[in-house]
Amino acid sequence: MNGGPSGFHNAPVTRAFVIASALFTVFFGFQGRSSKLGLSYLDIFGKFRLWKLIVSIFAFSSTPELMFGLYLLYYFRVFERQIGSNKYSVFILFSVTVSLLFDILALAYLKDPAVNLVTSGPYGLIFASFVPFFFDIPVSTRFRVFGVRFSDKSFIYLAGLQLLLSSWKRSILPGVFGILCGSLYHLNVFHIRKAKFPEVIASFFSRISWPSTGSPPAAPARNIVGSATPFTARQVERNYPSALASATEPTEASIATLVSMGFDRNSARQALVQARNDVNVATNILLEAQAH
Repeated sequence: MNGGPSGFHNAPVTRAFVIASALFTVFFGFQGRSSKLGLSYLDIFGKFRLWKLIVSIFAFSSTPELMFGLYLLYYFRVFERQIGSNKYSVFILFSVTVSLLFDILALAYLKDPAVNLVTSGPYGLIFASFVPFFFDIPVSTRFRVFGVRFSDKSFIYLAGLQLLLSSWKRSILPGVFGILCGSLYHLNVFHIRKAKFPEVIASFFSRISWPSTGSPPAAPARNIVGSATPFTARQVERNYPSALASATEPTEASIATLVSMGFDRNSARQALVQARNDVNVATNILLEAQAH
């Protein structure tokens, strides 16, 4: 699986966050201070270090964590494309803030002044993203390796497991708290899923971020004459009948976004036609078709 079209097409907030995380990590790595990152009891309740709180949101404390962390952040840009940059900004703020509060409560409870019990990095955001990944991204392919069943989603879970265990006890706590934050968001606590920032937020990140290197739009996809219509495509036609030929052909980028979520290409194209090239509406159409 991939997260849709290559690069950060329609994901300016993710792009800004990935750039910030990489820059913070490299900066402290060059200074030789990576080992000092992370939060301890003294950092919060002794000599309060505000800079550590800020850095802990972005900077990873080791190169392996940076590699797996940026890979997962890059993949999860699919959620920004799905719900929009304004709502995704709320998801980031909620995940980062609440997971940080849980980290502080854990430090207050454990009260170990000598050890950095919580590793540094955007663990809250990354592991919160695994909740919508589990519930909202369908499996597109399954296969066996030595008799063990895997799916195309298994590689993302394995990358998350590697990151969760990267610093052992120090990374398990923020990872678990991130999953808890993602669950609270999924349960729509305080109607958080309806909240969104003004449109200017997405425009701001689009301006400050580096340009995307996504693939240029390709020619519109055409159905092969005589090919069988997939089951989901037939469901889309049955549930949302209309004159498909008279509608505007959806863009290749929109089709690729839905295919990256695990939907059949032909089904994705037909749903986009029904939704007038609105990816969010098309996603709902496909999910409803699968439920029948």
